[in-house]
Amino acid sequence: MNEYIEIVIQGVIQGLTEFLPVSSSGHLSVAQHFMNIQDAGMLTSVVLHLGTLLAVFAAFWGRIWGMIKEFFKSIADIFRGRFKWSTMNDDRRMMCAVIIATLLLVPFALVKDFFTYPATDGDIIFEGCAFLFTSLVLILSDACVKGTKTGKDIRARDALTVGLFQVIALFPGVSRSGSTVSAGLFCGLARETAVAFSFILGIPAILGSAVLEAKDVIGTDVQLNLPVLAVGAVTAAVVGFACIKLVQLIIKHDKFKIFGIYTLLLGLACIGVGIYEAVTGERLTVM
Repeated sequence: MNEYIEIVIQGVIQGLTEFLPVSSSGHLSVAQHFMNIQDAGMLTSVVLHLGTLLAVFAAFWGRIWGMIKEFFKSIADIFRGRFKWSTMNDDRRMMCAVIIATLLLVPFALVKDFFTYPATDGDIIFEGCAFLFTSLVLILSDACVKGTKTGKDIRARDALTVGLFQVIALFPGVSRSGSTVSAGLFCGLARETAVAFSFILGIPAILGSAVLEAKDVIGTDVQLNLPVLAVGAVTAAVVGFACIKLVQLIIKHDKFKIFGIYTLLLGLACIGVGIYEAVTGERLTVM
């Protein structure tokens, strides 16, 4: 396959599925399975992740900048003995919640291979089951009572709950955005707050993943094809930004279950194909 077409397809998939609550890792794994791509390449993965990272900054820059300023103000308040959870403003409490949820992820990220192995075993049955889990979470979250809590109302246990769902989303096929947005809704967050918290929480997760993958690339004989990589990054960033806006619109109108139905059907299809391939010994591909 032409390398530009391949990188655009992967960039579109990454941009779409990183923010739509349908699992980017699961879709990339399934796409590579049917496109017969044995190894998408660590460098390609790093670049696609950085593209979606740019999309988050572009979509939530005002909130992110406010949280950055509160981070440094918090350090000053700690030394002055003025740091109190009860008196935090919206940006500061959101910043603290992101830190708490991210710290919960760190020890599990160190054994990430345990979670990502199913994406490299040549079988898509596991991904199918994970899609079904994502479907269940999305449908339940769409049916739950609307919350009213904003950033300044987030509690430490809310952050831990969202962080735990982010850990589960390390498995390919379990949507990180879908799981964390749903967890926020389960905790009573307002829909707009749950989306903002989920996507901003994705910054350290996406950046950390890119850094770990970049570390594996350094020192190898991998060849840089900058034009191709640039096309992939831009594609992922543009598509990702559009998807963030789409999710904000859809969740405002209580239509999250659309993605639940989609992942339900996709999960069943993946399990069906996986069983067929296991029985016949024949791998289905489109390339």
